[in-house]
Formats: sequence, structure tokens, C-alpha cells
Amino acid sequence: MDYWRKSPKVFWSFGIPPTIWLFALFLAPLFLVWGLSFGEKQGIIEVAITGTLENYSRAVQPLYLQIFLKSFWYAGLTTFFCLVISFPIALAITSASERWKPILLLLVILPFWTNLLIRTYALIAVLRTNGYLNDLLELIWLSADSGLRILGLGDWNLFGERFHRFELLYNNFAVVYGLVYVHLPFMVLPLYAALDRMDRSYIEASLDLGAGQWRTFRSVIVPLALPGIISGVIITFIPALGSYLTPDLLGGTDSQMIANVIERQFKSANDWPFGAALSFLLMYLTFFALAVRALLTRHNEKGLA
Repeated sequence: MDYWRKSPKVFWSFGIPPTIWLFALFLAPLFLVWGLSFGEKQGIIEVAITGTLENYSRAVQPLYLQIFLKSFWYAGLTTFFCLVISFPIALAITSASERWKPILLLLVILPFWTNLLIRTYALIAVLRTNGYLNDLLELIWLSADSGLRILGLGDWNLFGERFHRFELLYNNFAVVYGLVYVHLPFMVLPLYAALDRMDRSYIEASLDLGAGQWRTFRSVIVPLALPGIISGVIITFIPALGSYLTPDLLGGTDSQMIANVIERQFKSANDWPFGAALSFLLMYLTFFALAVRALLTRHNEKGLA
């Protein structure tokens, strides 16, 4: 810090370019959209910023509140399943040898090397009626049916006359499945970071004092990993809440989320003020989630102190 005080020219030469970039490419467009949320649509492309709150009052109507609640429900389910799946994965990576840790972490972040659109179309190939998942389920059914016939139980028809393929695409299941697939690494990485910094002596002490595996996990590992859990929940829930591509390609008519409604306002409906109001309501909710995260982190730090 003293170096920058002694050399202010160096500080400003390094600080001004990123500051200009931040204002020009982030804050200025954001402020423009915020201003549009208080405007009125006039004609096809004209918007007059009049300071009206009609767009926000329209955004909290029951129709759009229902879509907001549905988006929260999808994002909550996604976060829950990501947490349940990621915790064993993070524990396994933490417990792996130094040779295997980089390889396992590479496998976690490997999906980021492929475009999201390509991965989503790959999920369509997996989930469609004639897709790979139904093929696998049919193979399991045929194997089970053959086993029952070998045992002389084939006449019971426990699995029916024939395998009926499941409709796994263009519904709520496909949306949650796709969101979990996309956001799973966002939960694994902060959990791994928290568990890797954990002092293993606490676990050894808990086991030595007679606590079982489950009691140690619940009373020692989970509290020590709480900062990673909170961070993972935040950075998983917020992107899932604003997801657009996954519900658009995998969901049906009743599976649209709030981001899909915002996209239609800016494109097909050409109602930019209302789309801006919906966007900033989503942003306000994001800020609220970040504030809750900050309060929980502060409370956790006070508890540890």
C-alpha cells in the first residue's frame, strides 16, 4: 500500500483502464437497462423514460409471480440435488492421493471446455424417447425379464408384456436434470476448496472419542465445510435462477422460467421497459441472496470466534 502512495502515477496508469472498461461495458449498459425499466413503450422501437412504476407493478401480477415462484422452485431443486451429489464427490477428491487429485478436478471442470449449447443438444440425444437413457433402461428391462424367465417366473409378467419408453424430454424433469448437469461443477469446486482446507485432526479426534461415521460427518465435517456449502449454494442457485437455454431447449410449454419470459419481452413482444423491469426484479432477488450469504458468513465467523 505504501508503494502505491509513493507512486500515484503508476497506480492511476494501472487503475484507470480497467475502471473505464468497467464503467463503459458493465455499469453504463446496466444503468441504461435500469432506466428503461421506468419507461413506457411508444411505437415499435421508441421508449420514453417517464419514471413510471407501471412495469414493476405489472411484473408482480399473479401470472408473473407464478413464473418467478416456478423459477425459484427449479433453482432450489437444482441446488439441492447438486449439493447432495457434490458432497460425496468433493469428499472423494479430497481423500484422493496427490497424484489423482488434479485428474479428478480436471474431470469436474472438463464440461466447461465444451459450449453449453452443444452440451444441451447432447442431453436431448440422451433424454429423447429413442435416446440413450431409454435404450439403457430397455436393456436393463430385457436383462431382468430374461433372468425371471430363466428362474421360471416369466409368466408373472412383473415387468409387463413389453418395455414402454419414458417421456423424459420437454417436461419439468428434463429442465431440472439439465440444470443439475450444467451447474454441478459450481457446487463441487467450493465444497472441495472448503474440505481440502479442513483440519483432519478434528475427524480423527471425533472417531477416537467414539463417534460413528455418520455422527462425525454431521457434527464435524458439515460445520467445517459450511463456508463452502454457502458459497456453493449461492453460485449454483443464482445462475440456475436466471437460466435461459436449458429450459428453452429441454422444457415444455409449462416449464418456462423467468429468463425465457424476459427474452420474449426483448425479442418477440418488443416490450423493453417491461423486460427491463423483470430483469431488475431478478437482480434485486440476487442481491438479496448475496446479502443473506454475507450475513450467514458473518454469523458463522462470530460463532467460530
